[in-house]
Amino acid sequence: MYAYVTYAQAMSAEHDHESGHSARWEIGFAIASGVTYTAGMIAEYALKLPDVGTALFLATYFFGGFFTIRSAIKSTLNGKFEVDFLMLVAAIGAASIGRFAEGAVLLFLFSLGHALEEFALARASKSIEALAGLAPRTALVHVGGPSTTAGEFVDRQVEDVAVGDLVLIRPNARVSSDGVVVDGRSAIDQSAVTGESMPVEKEPLDPARTGRLADENKVFAGTVNGSGALVVQVTALAKDSTLSKVVELVASTDQAKSPTQRFLDRFQRIYVPAVIAFVIGVFLVGYFALGNPFDDAFYLAMAVLVAASPCALALATPSAVLAGVARAARAGVLVKGGAPLETLGRVTSIAFDKTGTLTWGEPRVTDTVAAPGVELDELLATTLAVEKLSDHPLAAAVAEAVAARTSTVLTASDLQSVTGRGVRASIGGENVEIGNERLFTDMDVSLEPVAAEVARLQAAGRTLMIVRRGGRFLGVIGVMDTPRREAGQVLDRLRESGMTDIVMISGDHQQVAEAVGREVGVDRALGGLLPEDKVTQVRGLSGAGTDARRCAMVGDGVNDAPAMAQADVGIAMGAAGSAVALETADVALMSDDLGRLPFAVRLSRQTSRIIRQNLIASLGIVVFLVIVTFLGMPMGPVVFIHEGSTLIVVANALRLLRFEVGREHEGVEHEARPEREPVAA
Repeated sequence: MYAYVTYAQAMSAEHDHESGHSARWEIGFAIASGVTYTAGMIAEYALKLPDVGTALFLATYFFGGFFTIRSAIKSTLNGKFEVDFLMLVAAIGAASIGRFAEGAVLLFLFSLGHALEEFALARASKSIEALAGLAPRTALVHVGGPSTTAGEFVDRQVEDVAVGDLVLIRPNARVSSDGVVVDGRSAIDQSAVTGESMPVEKEPLDPARTGRLADENKVFAGTVNGSGALVVQVTALAKDSTLSKVVELVASTDQAKSPTQRFLDRFQRIYVPAVIAFVIGVFLVGYFALGNPFDDAFYLAMAVLVAASPCALALATPSAVLAGVARAARAGVLVKGGAPLETLGRVTSIAFDKTGTLTWGEPRVTDTVAAPGVELDELLATTLAVEKLSDHPLAAAVAEAVAARTSTVLTASDLQSVTGRGVRASIGGENVEIGNERLFTDMDVSLEPVAAEVARLQAAGRTLMIVRRGGRFLGVIGVMDTPRREAGQVLDRLRESGMTDIVMISGDHQQVAEAVGREVGVDRALGGLLPEDKVTQVRGLSGAGTDARRCAMVGDGVNDAPAMAQADVGIAMGAAGSAVALETADVALMSDDLGRLPFAVRLSRQTSRIIRQNLIASLGIVVFLVIVTFLGMPMGPVVFIHEGSTLIVVANALRLLRFEVGREHEGVEHEARPEREPVAA
């Protein structure tokens, strides 16, 4: 599978392994080096057989140094002098002065520690690796007829399934491809992709419905079907499925390194040569200035080399980032690497788009007010006749609402859309205009007959559709996007996490924005904003990227792309339904679940704390070991503490894998997307 290959390549680059088979060999060699080292100690010190002991120590050099040499050669050829190189120099130096036991224990503990680190880090990527194998390798594709009632379903490799093909998903089987349901009903477990804990009911797509696909129509590769059979029309190739994109993006977390990682990369390029220079200086001072014997001066230099090697420091950040990204993915939150993960933990300001983020993006008619002297039925029938011709989502919502309230049938024609204003049409030879204030302002028409109702509904936060027919105003229809009930709880949890400025930015009228803002509880609501205005507002919130002020932008990943790109962290809603969101956002909530945002923020803050703990611990241990080495501590205990500190750092990072398991929605009561009523005939 394409996603699996991408995953394997990314993880190999991260851990300097070619395969899981290589990792098992490394563990085996580390154990062999421990056995030969122990036998060498027994032979030399218990049995008084120094020649046998030396031979066994040399065997330890082979087993313990085999993978270390491979790694050191690779990094050195790339122009980098890393920890493996320092360990080899120290071991060879110990052997050159006859201290084979000291060099052997160094290579044994270093190889064992490195192998255990790889094993521990593999735990962090285990959930991502499991994702790669979720999608079936074959699909049952319909052939031989124009519909599912003719022809048959045959097995094909998923790579050979094309967009538009019909595939059969049997009961209790895994979904083979992203697509929309065209036949059958069932409940699907989507937890592996979207993080939703409960199965989601699926039903066929209604061909007459316009606008975005509903959750009950979409299926994703790798999810598990329930008891009903489904026929699905494929909407994405295997390599472009949501599952493949998730695996690919999460597996390549090293492509977006965090600020701390980038700093440490630069630091190590200076630190490692500095350590080598310092060690040479220690030897020269000890041998020439202080007059110490050559062996003693050289041994001290090698011990200092081991003590100053930044093994734990090198793993302090990447281990925490990998664990944090994996934990987020298991909770249905896609974080594209260390940079957004760490930056989100520093965010203090957050901007929300209104439609589809703090609201459901499902406008509903809340008010129908006829003008003085006009029958309400005339208003409703005229509105229905015109809006039934429009494919605008707002028009569909209005048509659904008024269809059930009038039995009068009118026929409209010559529909013309006026971008950003409304529509024009004709009924019985009379011109009809339906739109906002700007439509009539551009026509130089006074709103006096409906001015009072327009002002009242605007103050209540309604989006207005003013209806005029044959030169007479028929009335006003008020529409309001339904706010998410969970939005207020989400904002409260964000404040508890340290958010100090929560702003809603919207293209709607200022009064509409303020009404929604009051209901959900934002600090400020800014309306009437064009896309470039949103960019300006986000730029002001981010403080030009200063450390003191960082801003996140939450939107749909498409219309809000400029503002999301301007923010320090762009967060996309409902990424499982938008391939664009997966590509443009830094963080993506895989299900349309706003309630997971506070968890993502808490996880990022905890990751930042873990990174700080690891850095302080690793630097502190290096300083401690260098000091005690000068005070006379032998190389053996130094090596033991050095390698032990590395494992402690990795173990501390792996605590993130258990962060708030089962409590991702703590303090937020999840609300399912409200159902829309069917359009009356």
